[in-house]
Amino acid sequence: MKRVIFDVAALIARVVVGVIFVAHGLQKWTQGLGATSAGFTEMGVPLPGVAAAFATILEVVGGVLLILGLAVRVVALLLLIDMIGAIVFVHGANGVFVQDSGWELAAALGVACLLLAALGGGRIGLDAIVHSVFRHRKAGDQDTAVARPAERPRDVPRQGRGPGGLDDRDRREVDSLLSDDPTQPNPHKR
Repeated sequence: MKRVIFDVAALIARVVVGVIFVAHGLQKWTQGLGATSAGFTEMGVPLPGVAAAFATILEVVGGVLLILGLAVRVVALLLLIDMIGAIVFVHGANGVFVQDSGWELAAALGVACLLLAALGGGRIGLDAIVHSVFRHRKAGDQDTAVARPAERPRDVPRQGRGPGGLDDRDRREVDSLLSDDPTQPNPHKR
């Protein structure tokens, strides 16, 4: 039951956080990379052109991947780095509240990404489907492998058994069954 609760909670968190990232990424995209880069320059973000492209693409693509539940841990880690950069270079000095351009939204999104990176996105998503397919494929490969009996070390004698695992009485019985020699007793021949 705990696992199901986690899976549903992770799905809800992924979708909500993903939608927020897609919205912010599309906002940067519709403004244009030039305008976003200029805004990053005003805010003192280092390498503003690179940072603008990185943030825009990561937030749109990463948000979609979170919603789908694909590559959740990697994407969440990258988005966490994005949010750390937003806090350090833009929002950190402005206090807590969003209305003052503070760090609360970036921190909340960053912490959500931290949890997704640490715990994964749950079983309701494409990561779980991909994992399941590879697990079944691997199990199928093992099922088709030729099973070989475990080898016995050659220097360990069989206990009371001769070649083929038969004891002396069984070997004599097999020999008599296979023998065409009339002097050998063969109770199974008529």
